Amino acid sequence: MPAKITLVDYGAGNLPSVERALRRLGAETERTADPRAVETARVLVLPGVGHFGAMMRTLGAGGLISPLRSAIGRGVPFLGICLGLHALFECSAEASGVEGLGILPGRVEPLPQTVKLPHMGWNQLRRVGQSELLRGVPDGAWFYFAHSYAALASEGRAAGSSLRGSTVALCEHGAPFVAVLQQGAANAVQFHPEKSGEPGAQVLQNFLELSR
Repeated sequence: MPAKITLVDYGAGNLPSVERALRRLGAETERTADPRAVETARVLVLPGVGHFGAMMRTLGAGGLISPLRSAIGRGVPFLGICLGLHALFECSAEASGVEGLGILPGRVEPLPQTVKLPHMGWNQLRRVGQSELLRGVPDGAWFYFAHSYAALASEGRAAGSSLRGSTVALCEHGAPFVAVLQQGAANAVQFHPEKSGEPGAQVLQNFLELSR
């Protein structure tokens, strides 16, 4: 039997749409803000839109940071979406002095001011690594993005130089940034699969299969 998908509910606006997308694929889901439920979850999804500092402070106030770190560290299948990707890093320039989960090294940085921000709309992925998360998704597929900060892939900036083994796909908006990453059972995407049509549904389906 497929494992129940536990969505971490800290008030993220896109949680209902992520849940609907997963249920359309036949997944059983639950929402929770209970640290004990996160600690014992078999599969975790951390959605997110908004501000890095607000997210991490809310997770901290709810006692959810330690259970998340523990579960990811034990290899519980995990998917971070948009701000949920940012949470995996040590910190973000969006919120000085606020710590992330620290699963991955580096800092999330702002996208260049030379392009329109936020980066909102459709953009293409460029594969740079292999992952079952993108099985059946063609190189150059279009996905929906909505963000102003990212894990930049430029050498010597943000997390790019230390994430070569984890980066699966890049996208570009003023500068190349990490669009898909995977480290062990921890997966994360900068785009919104729940808003990305057939390619997004394929990514979610692949995650469900990886989580069996």
